[in-house]
Amino acid sequence: MNVRPISGAPAGDRRRGRQGLALMTGALVLSLAACGGGGGSGSGSGDGKAKSSDTRQSKQSTAAVSISPKSGAAHVDTSGALKVGVTKGKLTEVTVKDDKGTAVDGAIAADGAGWTPSTHLAAATKYTVHAVAKDSAGREAAEDSTFTTLTPKNTFVGNFTPEDGSTVGVGMPFSLRFTRGITHPEAVEKAVSIKTEPAVDVEGHWFGNDRLDFRPEKYWKSGTKVTIDLNLDGVEGRSGVYGKQHKTVKFTIGRDRVSYVDAKKHTMKVTQDGKVIKTIPVTTGKPGYDTWNGQMVMSQKLVVTRMNGETVGYGGEYDIKDVPHAIRLTDSGTFVHGNYWGGGAFGNFNASHGCIGLRDVRGGYDKGVPAAWFFNHSIVGDVVVVRHAHDRTVDPANGLNGWNMSWDEWKK
Repeated sequence: MNVRPISGAPAGDRRRGRQGLALMTGALVLSLAACGGGGGSGSGSGDGKAKSSDTRQSKQSTAAVSISPKSGAAHVDTSGALKVGVTKGKLTEVTVKDDKGTAVDGAIAADGAGWTPSTHLAAATKYTVHAVAKDSAGREAAEDSTFTTLTPKNTFVGNFTPEDGSTVGVGMPFSLRFTRGITHPEAVEKAVSIKTEPAVDVEGHWFGNDRLDFRPEKYWKSGTKVTIDLNLDGVEGRSGVYGKQHKTVKFTIGRDRVSYVDAKKHTMKVTQDGKVIKTIPVTTGKPGYDTWNGQMVMSQKLVVTRMNGETVGYGGEYDIKDVPHAIRLTDSGTFVHGNYWGGGAFGNFNASHGCIGLRDVRGGYDKGVPAAWFFNHSIVGDVVVVRHAHDRTVDPANGLNGWNMSWDEWKK
């Protein structure tokens, strides 16, 4: 079939025109596609950015952790100042450490809204805090802080008995005598932690405002191991006065030794594990100078000591410079001691000024006499119980003699 060329245009030019038209049409399509695609791509790119932004927002926790005191704070109080909280979430982890890496015990509240330390902080110490919380979607938020506690101008310590590492008798309490009167007793008592093996309930009792003793309901069981964490560093014992002592004290309870003095019969029966192992003739306080009744704990052993009546309110009635084998029972001056001047009093009549006398020799060189035997077989913490004396029961605060209080009285 013959095709007529378009009038006025050479055949070659017409072919080029159709090709050019095709190219232009293609370019237009591409351009339209590019515009359409560009619009779609732009719209898609915008959606991508929005999705990325939404994703970042979805990853950011709404929980907001707060730490008090603020980071960098100095002179922070050792009690009541440290608190960690959170809004729009729950705490999952709180770690507080001092500058030695020792962690501070504390607890997250049941609702997860806060954390507080279970003990006071040490004075003049730098602490770091790391806290983590989660919001309702499980997304985490964390906060870190550092601060330094105050350096106190006035301090106190507790002088304690028995000594660290010692083996003591079944009657030995753990006794603290403070160098300053305490007006915040609960804070101080809380800073003394006692663990025993085997476990036994141990309670504290205050004598005045400067002494705190701890004991179980009954005498310790032989072999018990006692460990005390004496964490007074940073405790405000009275307004503006802080403890400066942190020490671990350990002692062990030795054999069960209790001696019973009968002031009427002038005898002392020494028992071990409840069985009488020796009966010793003694002399106790004569009329007007009667020995205290009650349970008395040995607190000090002296191979030889001076006893002067003036120191216990008896004027110049006696002054013996070389009393042998003396064991203290009260702060006021009651001893079990060797007596080389008593003559025939032992086992027969009471002739002392309130002490419990056992036959001895001057200089205490004879190990076979009753006083030497008793001294050498006794340890600090052993108990001496006096009965049938014509005097009242010894004051529980006079020496380590809290056993003369009932358990209910002790715990008040």
